[in-house]
Formats: sequence, structure tokens, C-alpha cells
Amino acid sequence: MFALECDRAHLYSHPERDLTSQELVRFNEALTRRREGCPIQYITGHQEFWGLDFLVTPAVLIPRPETEHLIESALPRAKQIAHARIVDVGTGSGCIAITLAKELPDAEISATDISSSALSLARENAQRLGVANRIQFYERDLLAGFPAASFDLVISNPPYVGESEEDAVQLEVLKFEPRHAVFAGPSGTEIIERLIPQAQVALTPGSWLLMEISGTISPRVKTLLCDWDEVRITNDLQGIPRIAAARKPTNGPATPSGDAYQSELCCSLPQREPQSRITAPSRPSSECAGLRANACPRKPTARCEH
Repeated sequence: MFALECDRAHLYSHPERDLTSQELVRFNEALTRRREGCPIQYITGHQEFWGLDFLVTPAVLIPRPETEHLIESALPRAKQIAHARIVDVGTGSGCIAITLAKELPDAEISATDISSSALSLARENAQRLGVANRIQFYERDLLAGFPAASFDLVISNPPYVGESEEDAVQLEVLKFEPRHAVFAGPSGTEIIERLIPQAQVALTPGSWLLMEISGTISPRVKTLLCDWDEVRITNDLQGIPRIAAARKPTNGPATPSGDAYQSELCCSLPQREPQSRITAPSRPSSECAGLRANACPRKPTARCEH
């Protein structure tokens, strides 16, 4: 237990134990922060993901259960490739990259983030979980700086909540989680619109791009992926579109630059439809992990992290 610095079993086996004055102060401070709306994960500094204990701070989005669907989608694909080269774009706490490093001992894992604070925490988590020597961390904007055909799998849980949906995002998310990890821009697809063409260059032919999305932006994402093969949208356990998977064509050159490609696609994008309320994690709630369009902190569940 957080205030007593012991586990639940110890507490049950010592019911006679009284709180010390220091423990009582710590408990009351935690209670006050929780009353103010601070997520429990930021109070305790911990959040579980894929059975692993991750440190979390307000510098990163709180990992949500929905994001575990990304891991489920990545593992069978990565296991078909010897020494798969994988990059986690927008790593945040490092939960995706670290989980993949634990599950895929022969893979070469890279992780990027634009935030130096997030990368510092991700490195600490990698050290605590015994995979620090397995992951290369880069302070970069998405996939900037990587040569063509550098990776066999690009995976990302990018910001995907639109600023127009701010009223649907839970106050707890708005007040405490990093805004840049929740909101992508006015429409919610701005980051994804940049990531897709970059991934098309960075991936080897026939390799996969996996992204967490929301039901709100699912139609737009499918349009953005119109030049890719085997585009698939997978629902989460609530039936909300959550994972977009697409395979880079095996023939034909990758789009050399994102600008022209992005501009052409954006002109044909359908209008987004309003969606449900974005909530924060209860543990944190899956949907708020982003909120994400219906589910996660950063994304409206309606992103509630990275």
C-alpha cells in the first residue's frame, strides 16, 4: 500500500498495526491530491501495463489497458521476422518499447520521443525492468533522421484527440496529463498525417505500421492509408476502433516526402463525427489512456498515455 509502503498481504496479516505520524501525514497528503482530481497513478508514481510495473510522472501519459492491443497486434507479426527491427514512436513512459523488448528477446528496439523528460523516465523504466541494453532511445520528432528502410515494424500510440473535442475530455485528463500527449491539433489526425508518410519511408517493403486510434478518427485514418496494403482496423473490448494496421507495399517506391502526399490526402478526408466522452483511467481507465476517442486519456473515449 502506498502510504504504508507495504503490500496488501502484509496489511491483512497485521491488522493491529497503527499508523505512525509520518504515515498519517503521507496518507492525508495523498488524499488531498486525489480530492483535487490528481490521478492515482501520479500520486503513487506507478502504473501496471502488460503485467509490468512502470514509473509514471506528469511528464508522460498514463499507460492504459487499451494500448495493450498494440502489443497483441505487434507480437505475432514481429515473431515472423528474425531479429526484427522495431521502433516505438512517441514512447512516453516506454511501456510499449519495454514490453516488446521483454517479449521479443532477439528484436532490435528503438524508441523516440520529442520530450527529454519523457525519455529520461523511459530510460529509468528500461533500467528497472532489465532491458536498458536492449533499447536505443532517441530525442526526435516522430521518425525524423532515420534512413530509409530502417525498420521492420513501426508502432505508435500518438496523440489523436482533436482540440474540437476538448469539452468531451474528462477534467482529470485536461488538468493533469500532458496536453501534447493527448491533443494532436484541431482535427485529431495531425500527428498521424505526418507519421504515415514518414513510416512509409522508414519501413522495409512488406513491413507493418501499427497505430492506436479512436473511433472518431477511424474513417480519416483509413483514407490516409489508402496507398498501403492490408489495412485493418481492430476494435477494443468495448467495440471501439482502436488499432490501425497497414502493410507497406512490396513493390513501388515509398513516398519520398510527407508534404505532398499528406496534402493530397487531407483534401479528401471525410468530416469527423462527434463521439463519446473521454475519460480518465480508473486504474487508469483504458479509455483514457488516451482517452482517445472513446477511450483513452489522450484520446477521447469518447487520447483519455505515451
